Amino acid sequence: MSAQAPHQNVDMNDADSDHSDAMLDPTEADEEIASDEDAPMDSDDDEALQEIQLHNDSVAHFDAHKESIFCIAQHPVHPQIIATGGGEGENEDEIGIGYVFDATPPEAPVLPASYQSNPQPVERASLPPLYKLTGHTASIGSITYTHPKGQYLCTGGLDGSLRVWQTDPSGRKYRPLASAAEVEEINWISACPHPGHPNTIALGAKDGSVWVYSINAADKTSPLTIVQTYYIHTEACTAGAWSPDGRLLATVSEDASFYAWDVWGEAAAAGLAPAQGSQAVVSLTAQDERFKVEGGLYSVAVSPNGAFAAVGGAEGHVRIISLPRIGAESSSSSGSVKAAGARAKAGAGGGKQSAGQAGQILASLKAQTDDVVTLSFSAPPSTLLAAGSVDGSIVLFDTAHRFAVRRHIPEAHAEANEEHAEENEEEKAVVKVEFVRDVPGGEWLLTSCGSDGVVRRWDARGGTAAAAKGLVGEWRGHRGGGEGGLVQGFVQGGGRWIVTAGDDGVALVFDAKV
Repeated sequence: MSAQAPHQNVDMNDADSDHSDAMLDPTEADEEIASDEDAPMDSDDDEALQEIQLHNDSVAHFDAHKESIFCIAQHPVHPQIIATGGGEGENEDEIGIGYVFDATPPEAPVLPASYQSNPQPVERASLPPLYKLTGHTASIGSITYTHPKGQYLCTGGLDGSLRVWQTDPSGRKYRPLASAAEVEEINWISACPHPGHPNTIALGAKDGSVWVYSINAADKTSPLTIVQTYYIHTEACTAGAWSPDGRLLATVSEDASFYAWDVWGEAAAAGLAPAQGSQAVVSLTAQDERFKVEGGLYSVAVSPNGAFAAVGGAEGHVRIISLPRIGAESSSSSGSVKAAGARAKAGAGGGKQSAGQAGQILASLKAQTDDVVTLSFSAPPSTLLAAGSVDGSIVLFDTAHRFAVRRHIPEAHAEANEEHAEENEEEKAVVKVEFVRDVPGGEWLLTSCGSDGVVRRWDARGGTAAAAKGLVGEWRGHRGGGEGGLVQGFVQGGGRWIVTAGDDGVALVFDAKV
């Protein structure tokens, strides 16, 4: 919409320079100047007002956050229970705030009979919070529920503090349990899936350190206990991921190093000696020219069978590293660690050989042009690795065929307005990719979100009508496009419902049934 302010043309040809201050002609005194009722207020520029069209595909929303939502987590037993973390305030006054809410979409409202004759838009109410997470003095940047039952909710703050809340079996009631502040800033938190070590988490810090904690509310003197600490990364630890069985923890850093930590000692018990001069069972740094990535590493994922890890870094580089295979007989939960250690001593050669096979660089890949910030492996029988980049692209590698590129989607989350995209290259970044799990056929479905504020789902097998890229659905509602509405993350447990964390301070619930 646009409007022009009223104006009057003045003919200066008849004006004499000596009479510049002449009074208004009396014949013009009663002249009325018609005004434009749509004229805008005075402004500093003459730019026309722009019409903004908002498209919202969500079926529910949560808007208690006053500022950006930076992280999101889903209860492992009750997937409708969602926890989010963000910040409120500005600069040094900012505090960390989080919420827990039930993302179940409400039933459609019953409209009055008068609506048929005089329809008016019905404003949808926000989902109500179940609990407010407080205590951080800076933004909450990471959040997770513990495995396997979600007994505890953990938050990591930019203030360096780790805070833990205990939940009830329904996941709807919370109470503060414990906190720790050992580092300057926490970059990520990941829950350990090891069945023998429930309620364990790992975190990575800005100073490069890695911490593993166990949580037990029954221990009144120390409900939050340090299990391991590692200090080998020399710059910020940017990402971490547990192996699917929880026996190894893989971490990467801005110093371009990769380590696989034998947190529970099971690799050592199986005769797999740690890397020379390191506490890690696998150790690779930028000193190895074959592994070196100028600009650092920013993402890591471990394959479903635990055989190898993928790391993503600057300028589109991806490295694939083999990991040690720890047999089931070495499990500490079965009480066979000592026996495994005795077998390792009796046949040390076999153990050394296995250790030697771990840590090999299986592939060095580069199919993208900017930082690879997110990685995800598909579930068997699919053999795909998805990589999302700041350049706006998604690449699918086939892990069963020498990591060949199965598909390259160059503008998966590129800005729709090309003019705007040229001015703001970062507005096309892919923020997260994740394959759907625990759903029949989910191994072929990949969900992604990005700086354009859109959530998309792709069929990795391709062949759809969406330009053969495999796009099977997209959902909009966040502003995106440089308007502070990028999607910082999402959860999708169960496959149908996708819940987002928006930089616009809103969490949206999308029905992804296709």
